[in-house]
Amino acid sequence: MHVTSQSVEISLPLQSDFSIEPLFAPLETGQITLSNRFAMSPMTRAFATSGMPSEGAADYYRRRAAGGVGLIITEGVAPPHPVAHQGENIPEFHGAALDRWAEVAKAVHGAGGKIFAQLWHAGTARRAWQTRNPHEPSVGPSDYSADGNGPNRAMTDSDIADVIAAFAAAAVSAKRIGFDGVNIHGAHGYLIDQFFWARTNQRDDAYNGDFVERTRFGRELIAGMRAAVGPDFPIMLRWSQWKGPDYNAKLVETPQELESFLCPLVEAGVDMFDCSTRRFWLPEFDGSDLNLAGWTRKLTGKVTMTVGSVGLEAPLEGRTMGSIINAGFTLSNLVRLMEMFERGDFDLVALGRSVLMNPDWPTLVRNGRYDGLRAYDHGIVAKHLECADVPSLSS
Repeated sequence: MHVTSQSVEISLPLQSDFSIEPLFAPLETGQITLSNRFAMSPMTRAFATSGMPSEGAADYYRRRAAGGVGLIITEGVAPPHPVAHQGENIPEFHGAALDRWAEVAKAVHGAGGKIFAQLWHAGTARRAWQTRNPHEPSVGPSDYSADGNGPNRAMTDSDIADVIAAFAAAAVSAKRIGFDGVNIHGAHGYLIDQFFWARTNQRDDAYNGDFVERTRFGRELIAGMRAAVGPDFPIMLRWSQWKGPDYNAKLVETPQELESFLCPLVEAGVDMFDCSTRRFWLPEFDGSDLNLAGWTRKLTGKVTMTVGSVGLEAPLEGRTMGSIINAGFTLSNLVRLMEMFERGDFDLVALGRSVLMNPDWPTLVRNGRYDGLRAYDHGIVAKHLECADVPSLSS
């Protein structure tokens, strides 16, 4: 079955009784209560002049909460460390920027949503020449960069302590200004993931070794944050097998290795896992149809979130959002999503490009208003993301 919206053909599920209503059940974890199971995936906008979030940021996030997204996760924000930013327009999460972020949190709460800040250190994926400290080398577990960026230097023990302190300080700030939790960016080949990944971790000390020993930096960072914010403030970790420089990368090859990798992170203080994949429906290991979030939940018992081309026909293929020109909209893969959710594979579903183009995507789909859905069009999104929203269908 197909309908047309804005001259875009939209695939719909064949089942007449299809419904996403189960995803509107509340989630209660003991630390936080969410109104439903939808989350806005963290997506970089790069409109923060001198590190200050844009004036439209509060309304941009509020619109997604008002449109039916229970948990908002912000774009990646830089903790108070001088070489954390990937580029010059990445928003900061310290200093004067915190007043703007407090406005964002208040706006999201006013629309009935909860909000986490995604804390992001780019490590050697930083584009030093595009930052406000261009002469400062980027830091990582070693001076190697899978992206070919530079100059870089390997982190000393003092550097490691400074980054851990910066993340802890950012988490304390998030709690103080009214955020409901934090999401640590430990995926896609950025700093924490650079320690996880054998290709970028070329150290010869206790921060390297097998895939368990390479979690040491992440464990110490998480533990430092947990000590700073106490037991009741949610800490979510985003992690991935794939890396920005290598979509075929694997940290672990088997469920047994995955358990060994995840359990130390749980012990350090992770409450929730954001399991980043590009296609949510793909099995992670041979012999099982569980995806990455499904295996993570099975092995840790923690709340997990799935993500990856939900509601889209074209999976994420480009190196950057800017290289993805458009993506057809579909509801067909939501049939599989609901099957996986209802058997308990994951607790939360993150929306990315779908909710950029359609701030009220959950509400529209819930009500069967498919004619109001628009396919992903990067040209429209890139033009309007600095402001509160993309234009409405009538504008």
